Amino acid sequence: MWRRVVSLYPLLSPSKSSVLHRAKSGIASNEKTPFIVFVLGGPGSGKGTQCAKIVETFGFRHLSAGDLLRKEISSNNENGVMILDTIKEGKIVPSEVTVKLIQKEIESSDNYKFLIDGFPRSEENRIAFEKILGVEPNIVLFYDCPEDEMVRRVLSRNEGRVDDNVDTIKKRLKVFAALNLPVIKHYTVRGKVCKINAVGAVDEVFEQVRPIFTLMVK
Repeated sequence: MWRRVVSLYPLLSPSKSSVLHRAKSGIASNEKTPFIVFVLGGPGSGKGTQCAKIVETFGFRHLSAGDLLRKEISSNNENGVMILDTIKEGKIVPSEVTVKLIQKEIESSDNYKFLIDGFPRSEENRIAFEKILGVEPNIVLFYDCPEDEMVRRVLSRNEGRVDDNVDTIKKRLKVFAALNLPVIKHYTVRGKVCKINAVGAVDEVFEQVRPIFTLMVK
C-alpha cells in the first residue's frame, strides 16, 4: 500500500532523514512508514468532528493537540498548571511540551496512520515537530471557515471548556490568524495543503474530504 502511495505522490513521501530518524527512535513498531496528516483550521471550524469521520471511514488514529493538553491539565502537575495559564491567556503552549505529548502517543501506537488535530499552530510549532520527530506531514487538511461562523459554533457547543468564552475565543482567533496561517502558507508552497470549505452540514463537508483519502489510503 505504502509503495503505491509514494509512487503516485512523490511530493508527499517522507525524506530520507525522516526514515532514518524513525528507525533510530522506533516511532512505529511495524515496518510501515508513518502516514501523518495535519488537520488545521480555526477554533470552531469543525476539525474534531471531521476527524471522527475520517477515523471511522479510513482507520486513522486521531491525536488532538487540544485533548492531549487538557489531559495534561487534569493531571494537576506543574506542567498542567503552566498549560492552563497559557490557554487562559489565549497564548500558544511551548512547542516542545506539545510535541513531546504527541510523540509519546505516536510511539506507543500500533497504528501507522495519524491525524494530528490542531497542531502545529505556529512556525515554531512546525519546526519543533519536524526537528523532534524527524518527519513532515504527508497531507495538511485546512478547514477554511469564516470568523463569525467559528465564533457562533464555539459559543453554542457549551462543553464547559475554560477556553469557550467570548473573550478567549476572540484572542484565539487573533492568534490563529497571526501564527497559524504562515504554517498553512509554508505547506501550500510544498504542495501538501488540501483546502476544505468548512461551511455546511457535517456530511457535506466530509464529501470534500472523502476523495482525498479514498485515493491515497488503500
